[in-house]
Amino acid sequence: MRSVGEIQIVGGDAASATQHSLFILSLGDRDGLSQAAQAVGWRSIAARRARDAPQRFLRSEAQVALIDLRRDGDVDALLAPLVPAMEAGGGALVVLLDRGEEAQVPGLLAAGATHFLLAPFGPDELRAVLLSAQRLVERLGGEQGARHRAQRIRRGDALYWQLGSDGLLRLSDALARHLALDAPMLAPAALVRHLPRAERAGVLTALRAMARTGRPASLAHGLPERPGDRLVHHLRMEEGHLAADVEWLSDQHERDSSSRDYLTGLRSRQAALEWLDRRTGLPTTILLLSISQFERMNAAYGQVVGDALLGRIARRIERMVDDVAPGAMVARIAGTEFLVGLAGEQGSGDRATFLARQLIGAIGRPFSAGDHLIRLIARCGIAQARGEDDATHLLRRAGMALADARQAGGEGIRILAAEKQSRQVDPDRLETDLRLALDRGEIGIVFQPQYPVGSEIISGVEALARWNHPHYGPLGAGILFATAERSDYMLPLSAHILGEALRQASAWPRALSDLRLSINVTAADIAQPQFMPDLLETVDRSGFPRSRLTVEITESGLIHDVDAAASLLRALRKEGLAVAIDDFGTGYSSLAYLKSLPLDYLKIDSGLAQDIAGTARDRIIVRGIIHMAKSLGLKVIAEGVETEEQLDLLAREGCDFYQGFLRSAGISSAELVALVLA
Repeated sequence: MRSVGEIQIVGGDAASATQHSLFILSLGDRDGLSQAAQAVGWRSIAARRARDAPQRFLRSEAQVALIDLRRDGDVDALLAPLVPAMEAGGGALVVLLDRGEEAQVPGLLAAGATHFLLAPFGPDELRAVLLSAQRLVERLGGEQGARHRAQRIRRGDALYWQLGSDGLLRLSDALARHLALDAPMLAPAALVRHLPRAERAGVLTALRAMARTGRPASLAHGLPERPGDRLVHHLRMEEGHLAADVEWLSDQHERDSSSRDYLTGLRSRQAALEWLDRRTGLPTTILLLSISQFERMNAAYGQVVGDALLGRIARRIERMVDDVAPGAMVARIAGTEFLVGLAGEQGSGDRATFLARQLIGAIGRPFSAGDHLIRLIARCGIAQARGEDDATHLLRRAGMALADARQAGGEGIRILAAEKQSRQVDPDRLETDLRLALDRGEIGIVFQPQYPVGSEIISGVEALARWNHPHYGPLGAGILFATAERSDYMLPLSAHILGEALRQASAWPRALSDLRLSINVTAADIAQPQFMPDLLETVDRSGFPRSRLTVEITESGLIHDVDAAASLLRALRKEGLAVAIDDFGTGYSSLAYLKSLPLDYLKIDSGLAQDIAGTARDRIIVRGIIHMAKSLGLKVIAEGVETEEQLDLLAREGCDFYQGFLRSAGISSAELVALVLA
């Protein structure tokens, strides 16, 4: 038993910590519907005004909305504005009608509603329709409500409190800041005294009711000296403790515009500049991301969908940054431009470029809006701070790098190291420089570890190439191989990468004697008559065992002559090498020819592996590929695994191995040895 001042809190019908939220729009019965929803175990976020309902719905945790159309409710005013917000956010929309109005249902469903409820209704009817709506949400986009709250907690703007067993309230930092409190922990009576005197009795009454029944409830109050603001506390019992999520309602869109971007919840431009100013003279790197052709998308689908899409882009950026560079500054600085600020070692050239590549890939995956798939393209400029750079200069340098990235094509990334000035990449110069790069030792090798699903013990590595260009800085494999293809220099480059990877791998200590090495070969390689004897000679000369080598060939290198490819792969396997098909899922005839090829491994393309945590349709595609490969006796390796959620889903579907930044990016041979020994 705990007390809130004089209130005794007992464990009643405790609500689940995963309790769902319901957004209610009702012009005349907001409170009654809220109580009905709370009685069946749903937290309610209710509105009486239709004008700001779409934005409130998008900013709330709710993925199910209930629209009250009883007594000839205006469909155009109440339902139509919420449909784009619901579709863009992947939610469900329940319309409430009077009995006898069933004839309206087909038209309302055609207009965008997903469920209907007839009044008067009982608790069982309400519970059933809300459960059905929630199941639709989960089928469309997975359970996201809890993740949204967790994301807000990580980025520091979640408003919530909990009563501890010691009788003290623990407030989130953001809530304490909004209430102008010196500390995030205080006695309940102290918090009540902080409220306007006229509202204290009502707050205490609501708390006593919650204590008596143990059922979820809501209470609202104003704030001293802020007449336009109100706080709504959505009370619940969480693991036996009284707790509340707090909704901030104000004429300023519930955001402090000086530090938060009201639309996405990310830090604002001003907050980003202040962060950069505080780091003047310290090792700092910023990534400046720009989304292309967003204005066309806005024109095609409307402002509400565009606003929702910006929020979903922000969430993808947050998730990726949380995985790759926890604690980094993430801000929306203008329109469709986003900034990621990296401090210290997080801002190294390789890590920043890797993060940029992952962010561009994440934004490039399709977004769903109703029946439409929206595809976006991102570009990224990276700038490493110089000693004399202040926030404005560093941001300007990142903008120059971004302008280069927009014009250069390729990966859409340009990095501007601290000692370099921005120059647009000259393709002719790259072709010339590549012929000197091998002699200068600029083409390096990194090894990305591969892990068995369910284990953190490295089972193998893939050799990857990097070009450390003396003028443009680190360039990824995309630009490197595109340049080699244009300059007809693919074969010398491929031979160098193969030889260097084998040379380093053959020098690994005994502790790494069980690791498999995967090397990539190109379509140009396998088209050479001497490809196989030259490959075997290089392997044997290095001293690396054939039995530990896997040759990875992309789909594009096989589909032109499947019979010849099958003959080559059989010959390689006969010589003791394993064979993998790389980037599976990017070609156009994968399923038709796969059964003809003698393979040991199938590598799922990183885009598909990352999409498994998306819609149900994405999971079905990945599941089909894995099950098909397993039925053919192949081991399955997933590339580009970035999150625990992706790994859990891949494991559930039977994937055997994985690689990606969830465990490690590409690392040097020395770092690999240290990692294995550790």
